[in-house]
Amino acid sequence: MSLPSADIAPFVARRQRLMERMRADGGGIAILPTAPEAIRNRDAEFPYRHDSDFFYLTGFTEPGAWLVLIAGATDRALLFCRPRHVEHEIWEGKRFGPEAAAEYFGFDDAHPIDALEELIPKLMQDQPTLYAPLAGDKRSDGRLHRWLAAARDAGRAGHAPPARQQDIRAWLAEMRLIKDPTEIATMRRAAKISAGAHARAMRVTRPGMHEYELEAELLYEFRRHGAQAVAYNSIVAAGANACVLHYPAGEAVLRDGDLVLIDAGCEVDSYASDITRTFPVNGRYSGPQRALYDLTVAAQQAAAAATAPGRTFNDGHEAALRVLAQGMLDLKLLKGSLDGVLESGDYSRFYMHRTGHWLGLDVHDAGDYRQPGPAQGGDRPWRKLERGMMLTIEPGIYVRPADDVPESYWNIGIRTEDDALVTDEGCELITRGVPVEATEIEALMRE
Repeated sequence: MSLPSADIAPFVARRQRLMERMRADGGGIAILPTAPEAIRNRDAEFPYRHDSDFFYLTGFTEPGAWLVLIAGATDRALLFCRPRHVEHEIWEGKRFGPEAAAEYFGFDDAHPIDALEELIPKLMQDQPTLYAPLAGDKRSDGRLHRWLAAARDAGRAGHAPPARQQDIRAWLAEMRLIKDPTEIATMRRAAKISAGAHARAMRVTRPGMHEYELEAELLYEFRRHGAQAVAYNSIVAAGANACVLHYPAGEAVLRDGDLVLIDAGCEVDSYASDITRTFPVNGRYSGPQRALYDLTVAAQQAAAAATAPGRTFNDGHEAALRVLAQGMLDLKLLKGSLDGVLESGDYSRFYMHRTGHWLGLDVHDAGDYRQPGPAQGGDRPWRKLERGMMLTIEPGIYVRPADDVPESYWNIGIRTEDDALVTDEGCELITRGVPVEATEIEALMRE
C-alpha cells in the first residue's frame, strides 16, 4: 500500500503510545517481525500479507522487515528492511530501502535486514526487558533466542542482557481494540465496497447459476472498487450447504426455491469487512423461509440494541439468543419453556455459534472478550464495550433434517451479519449499504 506522508502520523502515534507503556513498565527493547513469505507449492508463493501487529505500528508492508523500539531515557524507533536491489526490483517491484523507509515512515533510523545479527545483540545490552511476540513463529523465536545468547556472551564484557521477557501481543491487542479515526474511515470504505458486492450478487442471482459464479461476482466488485484482497475465503452456500458454517464456494447449482447464504468481505488497506446475507435464489422467500429469516433479523436487531458503551460484549449475544430461542419454540422447532431451553442449551442444535467477534486488521481481530486481570471466583467478567470498538453482529439459524423437526424447515440455513461501530449513543451498523429486511431484498432482486 502506498501512503501519503500525512497518513503516517497514526503509526508514529501508536509507536509512541507503546513506548510510553514500556517506560511505565520499566523500559526496555521491543522487537517485532513482520510475517514471512510462504511457499504455496514448489517455487510459487502465496500472495504476501504482512503481520497485522507489525503493520499497526509501522504502516510498512514489505516482507523481510523487523521493528525495534527502545523505550528509556531517549526513545528510538528503528526499522530493519530489505535494501534496494536493481535485479530483484526488476522481477518483484520497487523497494523502499532503509534510507527512504526511515524518512517516509517516520523512523529515527533504518538499517538493511542483513545488519540484524550484528546490531540486535548490541541493542539488547543493558535493556531491562525484552518485549516481543513470544512463542510465535518458530523462525522468529529462534532468532530471538540466538540474539539473547549473543547479548549474554557480550555481558561478560560488562554489559547485561535483558533479564526479563514480556509478550507484547496482549498490549497490542488492547491498543487495537479501540479504532482511531483513520482506522474507522478505512473500515467504512471496506464496508461500502463489500455491501456493494453483496447487492450485486443479489441482482445477478438466477436459478441454474453455480456457487462459484456468485463468488466471481463478489471478487469482481471488490477489486474494481480498489479492495486489495478478500478479508477471508468467501462462503457462498446454496440450499442445504448453508447449514455448513464454513462452507467454501463450490460447484453446487442454485435451485429455484432454495436460499443462498453469502458470507464475504473485502480487505481495504489491511482492514477487514465482514457481511453475511441470505436471500432466495428466485427472488422471493417461501413461507417457512420467511419465518426463519424474519426471526434471524429480529435477533440481530435485539443484539444491536444491546450493543452500546457500558454494555458488555456478551449482552448482544444474550439478547439475540433469547429472541432466537423464543422463535424456535413458537415455530415448533423446540419444546418447553424459554428459560428451560436457555438453561439446557437445547437451542444450540439450531444455533451453535456466538453472535459476534471483534473486527479490524484481522477479520477475527485481536483483543480479549473478557475484562483484563485475574479471575475472581470463576471466569473473568465480560469486557465492557467502549466508543470506537468494532465488532460483528451475526445471529443465525441452521435446520438440518430430523424426525422431530417440521419438514418445511429442513435444510434451511440463514445468517445475517453486519459490522457494528460502537458510538456514544449505541452502535452504528456500517454495512447497511446492502438491504437486510426481506421485503427490501426482494425489491432489490426484482431490479
